[in-house]
Amino acid sequence: MKYGDRIALLREKRGLTQEELSNKIGISRAALSHYETNRREPDYETINKIANFFNVTVDYLLGRTDQPQTVLDHDVREFVEHLDLTDESILKKFSLTVDGRVLTPEEAKRFIAFVRAERSLE
Repeated sequence: MKYGDRIALLREKRGLTQEELSNKIGISRAALSHYETNRREPDYETINKIANFFNVTVDYLLGRTDQPQTVLDHDVREFVEHLDLTDESILKKFSLTVDGRVLTPEEAKRFIAFVRAERSLE
């Protein structure tokens, strides 16, 4: 099942028209129609809006899984939400690799700093 089929199925299960759903997620009805018929692919922001609206994962919408929701154990969810890769203990426990070579803690910190700098420019 392609992403458009899944979007249409979710919309129909909720008893929404294309007009109603498009208004709720802030896109045109024509764009939604193109997504549902697989003539156009939604961009990242739109696919996230759709996933959030229907409370499903992006992987489900894209057909990478047939499980609409991923349920994380409370402890796992809390760990993931507070994970800070600059923490020395995390760097020792998990190996970050580039081109098959494990990054040293200093390289990992520089890499993380680079990503943060890139994000601040967005």
